[in-house]
Amino acid sequence: MAAEKIGVPILAILWLLLPVWGFSQELLRDTVDLDPVEVAAVPMSTFAYGQRVRTLGFSEAEGPAAVSLGDLLQDRTGLFIRSYGPGMTASLSMRGTSAGHNALFWNGLPVNSPSLGQADYSIFPMAGMDQVDIHYGSAGALYGTDAIGGAVHLSTSLPVNKKRNTSVTTQLGSFGNWRQEISHQQRIKSISFRTSLYRNALANRFSYTDWASQDTPVRYQDHAAVNQLGWVQDLRADIGEGQVLKASLWLGEIQREIQPVLGSSGRDTQEDVNLRAVVDYIKNGQKTTWNIKAGLVRDRMAFNREVNLTLQALLAADVDWELSDKWQSRSGVRYTRIQGDLSTYSRTEQRIEMYQATNYKPLDNLGFSLQLRQLLHEGKPVPFTPGLGVSWTFFKNPVQQWELSGNGSKGFKVPTLNDRYWVPGGNPDLASEQSWSKELGLNQKFNNNNLQFSNRLSLFHMSVDNWIIWLPEESYWTPKNVRKVVSKGLEYFMEWELRQGKWDLGWEADYAWTHTSNRSVAAGNELELGKQLPYVPRHKVQLRWNVKKDRFSGFVSGQYTGERFVTSDNRTALPAFSLWGAGISHDFAWKEWVTGTVGLQVHNVWDTDYQILRLRPMPGRNFQFSIHLDL
Repeated sequence: MAAEKIGVPILAILWLLLPVWGFSQELLRDTVDLDPVEVAAVPMSTFAYGQRVRTLGFSEAEGPAAVSLGDLLQDRTGLFIRSYGPGMTASLSMRGTSAGHNALFWNGLPVNSPSLGQADYSIFPMAGMDQVDIHYGSAGALYGTDAIGGAVHLSTSLPVNKKRNTSVTTQLGSFGNWRQEISHQQRIKSISFRTSLYRNALANRFSYTDWASQDTPVRYQDHAAVNQLGWVQDLRADIGEGQVLKASLWLGEIQREIQPVLGSSGRDTQEDVNLRAVVDYIKNGQKTTWNIKAGLVRDRMAFNREVNLTLQALLAADVDWELSDKWQSRSGVRYTRIQGDLSTYSRTEQRIEMYQATNYKPLDNLGFSLQLRQLLHEGKPVPFTPGLGVSWTFFKNPVQQWELSGNGSKGFKVPTLNDRYWVPGGNPDLASEQSWSKELGLNQKFNNNNLQFSNRLSLFHMSVDNWIIWLPEESYWTPKNVRKVVSKGLEYFMEWELRQGKWDLGWEADYAWTHTSNRSVAAGNELELGKQLPYVPRHKVQLRWNVKKDRFSGFVSGQYTGERFVTSDNRTALPAFSLWGAGISHDFAWKEWVTGTVGLQVHNVWDTDYQILRLRPMPGRNFQFSIHLDL
C-alpha cells in the first residue's frame, strides 16, 4: 500500500517531464471583434486537429450582462438548452447527450457539480465575462471527465493596452425585469485589475395559458421571481522575464422561486451561493511555456430547507514544448480533491489525471494531433482515453481555402457522488460511462476584399456504453449501467460578412440534425428500444442577420426547435416551435469622456405560445431597453 501511494506522484512527475514535441495550429473559429490581449499561455484547443471550436463574441448593444450562458447558447447556436423557465434551471444537450455529458470550465477550472455531475447554465451570467468557446464533440482526452458530448469554456481576460475604463450597463425589460452591471478596469505599471459587480432582478410576471386546467384559462406567473448578485475580480501581474501571475475570483448568489409546473400550486424555493477562485503562474520561454494552476470551487445549494454543499480543490501543472515548426507537445498532471456534504451523505474523493497532447505537421497543409489521458479515481484507473485528429488543406489560393478534417476519440464520465452514495439508492459499484466517437468535417473560407464567408459541414457518430439511469427497485430508485446509446448527426455552420461603403452586413446560419437511439434497455422497458431520447430535438436551426451603418446597428434573429419526445417510448411529444427577435442600437459620444450605446430589443415577436419542457410555460412577446456607458 505504501509503495502504491509513493508510485502515483512519481509517475505523475515523469509524465509531466516527458519531452515529446509537436506542432500547433489555430482551429477554425468564428470571426469576432474582441479587445486585443497578450497571449500568456497556449490554449488547449491548439491540440485538437479535426475538431470544431467556435468562439462567440458579443457587443454592448446585445447586452451580454442581460443574459445567462444558457440564454446565449440557446439564442446564438444550434445547441439545445433544456430550460425549466426564464431564470430557472437550464442544462445543455450537445450532440444528443444528457446534461451531465458536457463539461463546463471557467478560466480553465472545471465547474460541473460533482454531486449532480452537471452545470446549471442559468446561474452563469455573462456579466464580467469576455469570451465563450464551444468545443463540439467528445473531448475527454483533452479535458477529462464529463466531456462526452463536448465542452464549453468561459473566460475573462485583461487587455494590456487599456489604462483605465469604467462601464455601466442598465437593462429594463418586460414582466418587471431589471439587470445592472458596473465594471472598473485599470492598469498601473505592470499590474492590471478589473472589478465587475452585477445585479439581476427578474419578477417574471408573464401571462400564460394553463393547458392543465379546465377551459385553459390565461393566468399570470406569480411564483418565478429571481434575484441574483455577483462580484467578478480579475488581476494580472507581469513580473518580468516572461513571467505572468493571473488570479480571478467569482462570488455569486441567486435566490429563486421555483416556477411550478402547470396544474401545480407548488411554492418551492432555491438559493445557490457559489465561490470560484483560480490562480495561474505562467512562465514563457523561447521553446517552453510552463503553467501552474490552483483553483477552488465551492457550491452551496439550499432547496427549501435541504442544504447541499460541495467543494472542489484543484492543483495542476503542465508544460508546452516546441522543438521545431513540425513538432509541439503539452504534458501535464492535475490533482483534484472533492468533498460533498449533502443532506443524506458526506464523502470525499481524490483524482489524479495525467495527460499528453502532441501535434505533428509533416507538410505545410497536413497536420495530426494525438491526445492521451489517464485518470486515477480513488487510486483506481479509469479506462485509458485517447484521441486522434487530422487536418488536410487540399486547396488554397490567395482568395480561398478548402480543408478536410477528421477525428476519432474516446470520452468518459465518472459516476457522480449522488449516483454512488445517495441514501437510499446509491450504487458504489457503478462503472464509468464510456464513449467512442468519430467525426468528418469539410471547411471552406473565402476572403476577397470586402466579402468574407466561411462554411463548415460536420458528420458525427458516437456510441455511449454503460449509460447510467435510475430505475425503481423495491421501495426506492437506484442507478445502474444498463443503457447503450448511439447518436449520429450532421452540423452545418455558415457565416458571411459584406462591407460596402458605410454598410456592414452579416449573416449567420447554424443547423443541427441529431438522431439518437437506445440500443439496450432494462428488462420491462422494451418499448424504448431504438427510440429517440427524450428532449433531444432532431432539428435545431438558428439564423441571424446583422447590419451596421455609421453609429447605427441592428439585427434580426430566428430559431426553430423541432419536436421533442417527452417519454422514452416516444408516445408523447411536444410540438416544434419557432421564435423570432430583433434589435436596434445607436452608439453615441457625449463630451470627450463619455461614450455609450443605447438599444432596444424585442423577443418572441409573434407572441408564440411554446414549451421547451413539458408543462413549463415560457414568456410571450417581450421588450428590453438597454443603455451602456463607458467613462
